[in-house]
Amino acid sequence: MKKSYPAALPPPKTDVTYLSSALYEDGINVSNQSTRKRVIVPLHKKESDTLHRMFNVMQPETYIRPHYHKRENKCESVIVLKGAICFITFSLEGIPLSFKRIEAGTEYFGVDLEPNVIHSFLVLEKNTIIYEVKPGPYIKSSDKDFMTWAPEEGTEESLLYLENLKNEMLAVNS
Repeated sequence: MKKSYPAALPPPKTDVTYLSSALYEDGINVSNQSTRKRVIVPLHKKESDTLHRMFNVMQPETYIRPHYHKRENKCESVIVLKGAICFITFSLEGIPLSFKRIEAGTEYFGVDLEPNVIHSFLVLEKNTIIYEVKPGPYIKSSDKDFMTWAPEEGTEESLLYLENLKNEMLAVNS
């Protein structure tokens, strides 16, 4: 029987949490073993919190389905702490508009975006860790609007789509 892995680990129980590599070490192990190839390490205590802060620990095989946040206050900030991603924006029709390498310790180490920007990213290095901040509360049914032109996560089509995005990124950046 295949072992199931959580989408998120438990948050810290302390009122003051020092941000250290120890916080995401379990996330590295889980993300490597998970079928999703990623896991959230929350710093906020509850899904109902009005500000969500988290580490997102990811492997290159993960697929982040293109989406946007349509709530007017649903902006988002991402800082790459370790590794690298390629941040992608899309047109409404699914045409990639931009590919931007975001890498820890470089000139471009993060991205801040407003609501209604259709986006996704590719994980470029093993054990990539991002620090993500966005408004809560988290309500699964309204947190993200996924694009119908992008395949659902966990499907055979998503693997092909992910490979196609990687090839497009390489073509643009060569």
